[in-house]
Amino acid sequence: MNQPLEDIKVLDLSRVYAGPGGSMILGDLGADVIRIESPSGTDSMRDWVPFIEGESTYYMSANRNKRSVTLNLKDDKGKMLFKKMVETADVVIENFKTGTLQRMGLSYEVLKQLNPKLILCSVTGYGQTGPFSHEPGFDPVIQAIGGMMDVTGFPDGEPTRVGVPVVDIMTSQYVTISILSALRLRDHTGKGQHIDISLMDVQLSSLANVSSSFLNKGTIANRIGNGHSYIVPYQVFQCSDRPLMICAGNDRLYRKLCESMGHPEWAIDEKYKTNLERITHREELTDKIQQVISEKTADEWFSIFSKAGVPSGPVNNIEQVFEHEQVRARETVEEIEHPTVGTVKLVKSPLRFSNLDVQTRKHPPLLGEHTETFFKEEMGLTSEEVSRLREEGVI
Repeated sequence: MNQPLEDIKVLDLSRVYAGPGGSMILGDLGADVIRIESPSGTDSMRDWVPFIEGESTYYMSANRNKRSVTLNLKDDKGKMLFKKMVETADVVIENFKTGTLQRMGLSYEVLKQLNPKLILCSVTGYGQTGPFSHEPGFDPVIQAIGGMMDVTGFPDGEPTRVGVPVVDIMTSQYVTISILSALRLRDHTGKGQHIDISLMDVQLSSLANVSSSFLNKGTIANRIGNGHSYIVPYQVFQCSDRPLMICAGNDRLYRKLCESMGHPEWAIDEKYKTNLERITHREELTDKIQQVISEKTADEWFSIFSKAGVPSGPVNNIEQVFEHEQVRARETVEEIEHPTVGTVKLVKSPLRFSNLDVQTRKHPPLLGEHTETFFKEEMGLTSEEVSRLREEGVI
């Protein structure tokens, strides 16, 4: 095998990011991922700006290494074709509202009769159980109801969502982890299973120290801007030109920070000597640091702190990110050919192995780009049958 999942077939019924982001990682690892959408298009990401030659750049971010097949699952013939596809599939991913597959007659109980080894991964906002199980789940709503927004932003500002769909992104990774785990277990038992992934559950798991401090101490975290509730100094400081993030995560790093700034006396001052004392005197200490930091540019301070081993970094805009020498050195951006756009640029998979080359083999597909070849070559339909199904709106 050249790729670890090259013998795995995934039927991807999911939309937007959480599900497709997970199937994309599986595709990166060699799985044959077949996106199944309605002939009229069901993934709203295809409609989100900006566009390049009519194709959504948002959609491209979550759909490399896949094929696209259109199929109307509301049509009886479409359901029959899907069931036939399930017989030879390893994984089905879906993120319909809870109960939708069951109403369509495509529940896990039905599908596993067709293929006992099938792994069905259901991704929903709140999970398959509980009083909110039938509520729609969108990333910003989950950030709000799950507590993330309340601890994000400045104390005198409003609760703030993270600038990217972070819950969807984290969920996509749990989608991948759960499917890989189920495949590994199937290797031993020969049985598939139904995976229940909830954006809300993922959100709560990501609260980390915030949730742990509340559950065990009753501490309710407050918004603290670009600082840290439990570590000082661990925040953004304004340099003479732009902001710089500094993370003195322990007493040793704090001492190095003080020495680098030319104020070693702050490291032995009883008010600042330990992190607990620094938290107590947060405003006083950070004001002092800010006065010193404002005297040089962010790049100058980064150079000084880098030599001293103090974690820091300028706050870059997106253009500066992709011009960064580290990003260029890692060849993080790749160019791939696209049938209508020509050449598109994508961020590569972050997976790096010593004995495995993770590649982008397929461009993000056009809607239904592989429908005809799939049904002819893999489902055994004739050209006449495919044409008839198109006319009937089945594919």
